Amino acid sequence: MAAEGAKLSIAVMGTGGVGGYFGGRLAEAGENVSFIARGAHLKAIQTNGLKIVSPAGDALIRAKASDRPADIGPVDVVLFAVKLYDVESAAEAIRPLLGPKTTVVSLQNGIDAEERMARILGPERIMGGVAFIFANIDTPGVIRHNGAFARIVFGELDGRTTPRAEAIAATMARGQFTSKLTDKITWEIWNKFVYLASMAAVTCLSRSPYGPIMKDPEARRICGDAIGEAAQVAKAQGIDLGADVVERCLTQTDKLGDHVKTSMLNDLERGGRLEVEHLSGAIVRMGRQHNVATPIHRTAYAMLRLSAGGKTV
Repeated sequence: MAAEGAKLSIAVMGTGGVGGYFGGRLAEAGENVSFIARGAHLKAIQTNGLKIVSPAGDALIRAKASDRPADIGPVDVVLFAVKLYDVESAAEAIRPLLGPKTTVVSLQNGIDAEERMARILGPERIMGGVAFIFANIDTPGVIRHNGAFARIVFGELDGRTTPRAEAIAATMARGQFTSKLTDKITWEIWNKFVYLASMAAVTCLSRSPYGPIMKDPEARRICGDAIGEAAQVAKAQGIDLGADVVERCLTQTDKLGDHVKTSMLNDLERGGRLEVEHLSGAIVRMGRQHNVATPIHRTAYAMLRLSAGGKTV
């Protein structure tokens, strides 16, 4: 970790909607940020810069980008924002980014990513985090932010407030987004997981953005039931999200734009791979383990896993 008062060097592993937006905003604020990307997206970033299109203001970021972490070398912080099916391969790939005190902050959707990363990189390096944003790669080199919010919550998995966490919090505070250092990151990870997995399931099964689902009484009821199933699984795992979790999630969704989509629906529509194995699939498996019925997630898992590998060319 950098000396007190010095800027942290940051590498973004996975320059998609999440990594591209938050990493881009940090670079815009003058932080030392490098990006790991690939294919046409990487080439566009190297040639034209990383462009952010957002209700919060557009930006064009010129920063180092590569598909080889060794080209960047050791950094203080890695923002780890890859898809859940790439956790192990991406964790192995970032070894050249790791110095003696490098911290890896997970910004992923599932509830087991940190554990999977820790098995490869060591638990002492891993910090938990959740990102709240609707953003995606619009075209190569362009991150489109949809919606009115962009927020990161992060913290040590054991709940401590450490000097490294405080240093990262100070860096995050300089970005054009909301951030919070918490001592309850496990609860935050589960809170997002229950909501995100349920909304991903319902939007993908219906092939619909949020608006039509929330406005149709039957679809809204199914959405609430999916959240309820996931919350019961969380409770069986020792995470109590509160008696109001369903209403809280539905009210939150009502505040979003009618045309906002989950990232998994975006992936489904473009023929990409799906995270369903680690979302509804995880809920189904934990439900069976604890004898908690999960009929909606079981249906979503059974149907969507047929598309989980994406379209083949």
